[in-house]
Amino acid sequence: MMVTFFLALLASSAMLTAIMAQQPQELKVNITILHSATAEGAVCLDGSPPAYHLDQGYGSGLLSWIIVVDGGGWCSSISDCQHRSNSGLGSSTNTLPPQVTFSGILHDDSRINPDFYNWNRVRVRYCDGSSFTGDVEDVDPDTKLYYRGARIFRAIMNDLSRKGMQTAENAILTGTSAGGLATILNCDKFKSLLPDDARVKCVADAAFFINAKAISGTLDIQDEYRRVVTLHGSAKNLPLSCTSIMEPSLCFFPRNVVPYVQTPFFIINSHYDSWQVNDTNAVTFWSLNSEYLDPQHIWKHCKSHISNCTFIQRMIIQGYGVEFLKAFLGLTPSFTRGYFITSCYSHGEIVWTSYWFSPTSPRVLNKTIAEAVADWYFDRAGFHQYIHPYPCARDCALSTS
Repeated sequence: MMVTFFLALLASSAMLTAIMAQQPQELKVNITILHSATAEGAVCLDGSPPAYHLDQGYGSGLLSWIIVVDGGGWCSSISDCQHRSNSGLGSSTNTLPPQVTFSGILHDDSRINPDFYNWNRVRVRYCDGSSFTGDVEDVDPDTKLYYRGARIFRAIMNDLSRKGMQTAENAILTGTSAGGLATILNCDKFKSLLPDDARVKCVADAAFFINAKAISGTLDIQDEYRRVVTLHGSAKNLPLSCTSIMEPSLCFFPRNVVPYVQTPFFIINSHYDSWQVNDTNAVTFWSLNSEYLDPQHIWKHCKSHISNCTFIQRMIIQGYGVEFLKAFLGLTPSFTRGYFITSCYSHGEIVWTSYWFSPTSPRVLNKTIAEAVADWYFDRAGFHQYIHPYPCARDCALSTS
């Protein structure tokens, strides 16, 4: 009996080892602090040098690059930016980990990232608070804050060019949330840095912010963007084709600026984006965190879990979805764009394996985001799809429906 038990234990151990061996290895990538960028004034809010993480490509991916820009909102006031300057969203000094885990679209395992696993994969740290659009020469001697996001973007791209990106045959600029907006606003600039014959495209995840009214009736997010543009001196770094016909802050809204982006573009979004609906940092129509917006905490339980929402609250959320689709469907038609629009109650994150390519990934027409993006990028198939209204999001394992 003991022999039988021992053999069973060995068999069980061998099976577990085999299962573990099949699991993708965790990929840790060292940080690169770009000290040389300080010479050109390309610095974070606190004056420290910018940073990125690079995992070099190999084999057939040696001449291919994917750049992922971090998100993290914006700072629209001096006090806001001072607060950020004490964190990794405004500084690279003693605030950023020496290594980060690469997963999702950044992973080097083909089981997780089937089409881009052996490319040069880069994660750009976000430390300026303006989606890499700011450029103010003067530094306030009292606050010692630097608004230099556009310079950071340029300095990092130039450094990557010296490391091989200048000979790229394939390249993708992408990001989530504020990083996705940075992708939209810098897409054509990115293409201009690469060889003319390179296949260059951009992918914005959870970045289609809409200009909706707050429940008080005010245009809070438009006011927020106006303050960002003014504080960071962003206007001169926004697409001229947009700023020449409307107020610069309106060019922060993808609905207004995407039609002027010449580079092929792919948009990933939910029309019930959780950040725009209720995240504690949101300022849009559906951000109900503020005391003055929701003094009786009527939305508290709904915000914590969308399944707690009442029928009326769900109808209001569906109203937001209608507003989103109205803005989205107002885009001018383009054969070079791709769309993956879900009704998942989420805020994206293509650097997460569970969102990018896994059994729990959101699906449209039975395709994961990874499959849809790759089909579009390699011209295997176009992808222009959005699905039914919430709460019928049957293919949203990540949603809280």
